[in-house]
Amino acid sequence: MKLTSVAIIAVFMASPALAAGKASQAFLKKAIEGNYAEIEMGKLAQQNGQSDDVKKYGQMLSDDHSAANQKAMDAAKSLGMAPPDGPNAKQKADAQKMSKMTGARFDRDFATHMVADHQKELAEYKKESKQPDAAGDYAKGQVDVLQKHLDAAKSLRSTKSSAR
Repeated sequence: MKLTSVAIIAVFMASPALAAGKASQAFLKKAIEGNYAEIEMGKLAQQNGQSDDVKKYGQMLSDDHSAANQKAMDAAKSLGMAPPDGPNAKQKADAQKMSKMTGARFDRDFATHMVADHQKELAEYKKESKQPDAAGDYAKGQVDVLQKHLDAAKSLRSTKSSAR
């Protein structure tokens, strides 16, 4: 009887930790997919962008998200999960759509997409950064980088929307 009680208590005590672990794994899966998507978008900006600012932003995206992805994969492995190996289907579709654009239209749509994308990511990373695990540590280390990307994207968007 006593052993059963201990087992039940252990299961209830482990449940919040398991839930937190699953949430952290879900965050990292999404973060890694997002990093892959941003690397791809950065390459597209360098190829299809018209302005030097968009091309430079694309280089920054590729560089920063490549470095971030290595850290995210390390965090994923430390939580015992297999990391994804590319962007998700929606991100692939977004990249496919952007790959068909060039010039001023690409610059404008790219800047708008980057603002929306980084606003959403920044909120998710700030929330995850409160977790006391590898995913939280990873998120905490990326908040300033994502803020820099968001600020730069907003700047790009304002110059591209005024250049219609």
